[in-house]
Amino acid sequence: MPALYVMIPAALLLVGVAVYIFFWAVDSGQYDDLDSPAHSILFDDQDPRHQAAVKPDPAEADDQEPPPRG
Repeated sequence: MPALYVMIPAALLLVGVAVYIFFWAVDSGQYDDLDSPAHSILFDDQDPRHQAAVKPDPAEADDQEPPPRG
């Protein structure tokens, strides 16, 4: 019986810590995008059809000359 006086508050403390960590993870955005990480493993970063490879780099856009008009 005396073990219950220690185990019940310890279990409640453990549950409280787990709930706090869960809500911290939700508030910090850990669960915002669940699909992209699962799909990104399927694509090679060097593949030109991959979205990350297709996006232009803003630093490189400044170095390029605009196409001639005419």
